[in-house]
Order: sequence, then structure tokens, then C-alpha cells
Amino acid sequence: QVHLVESGGGLVQAGDSLRLSCAGSGRAFRSYAIGWFRQAPGKGREGVSCISRSIGSTYYADSVKGRFTISMDNGKNTVYLQMNSLKPEDTAVYYCARRSGTTCVGEYDYWGQGTQVTVSS
Repeated sequence: QVHLVESGGGLVQAGDSLRLSCAGSGRAFRSYAIGWFRQAPGKGREGVSCISRSIGSTYYADSVKGRFTISMDNGKNTVYLQMNSLKPEDTAVYYCARRSGTTCVGEYDYWGQGTQVTVSS
């Protein structure tokens, strides 16, 4: 089984930075694509970023491009999301998820519990 645990969320002011972590159990990540998603109250789930080490690519939603950076530490089986220049509209619960595949496009089958990010104006 695959278990993912997010951490690093919190309450910050606009312009501040946070780094989210997604820790996977065992060799949960291997060569599979890992994505970050977020969901604000009353809104649908939004894809934020994805890393696909098998093809050496990262992807970002237009709303976070230039501000967020995704990375992976294979030794620690952890994926990070560095979030800079945070805006109030970034406020949401952030989830990491793993595909049963090597590319970022497609269904994500394993999800963490989420971590809350709140950005005050």
C-alpha cells in the first residue's frame, strides 16, 4: 500500500514563503509521477504542480508559475513544494498525490490527508 503524508502548511502573510513536504512510505514514489493539488472552500480541486523524474520534467499551473517550485529527494522519499510570494488566493488545503504511471497527465490514485495553507492579506 502507498501512504502519503503532507506537512508544512500554516498561516502566513501575503508575500511570505512556505515549503510543503510530502513523505511517502517505503519506495512509494519510485519512478511514478507526483502531483500537488489544492482545494479552497466551496471550490473544485486544482492541479498546482507535478514532477516526473522518469522524463526529467516538472509542470506548473499558470497561477503559480514563477512562484512555486517542485522538487524530489529520492533518498528521503519526499517531494517538496516551495511556495514563494504567496497570495491570499493561494489559500487552500494542499494535497500531494501519486499516479500509477510515469507521466503527470492522468488519474492520481493515492492521496495524502492534506495540509492547510492560509495567506492573509
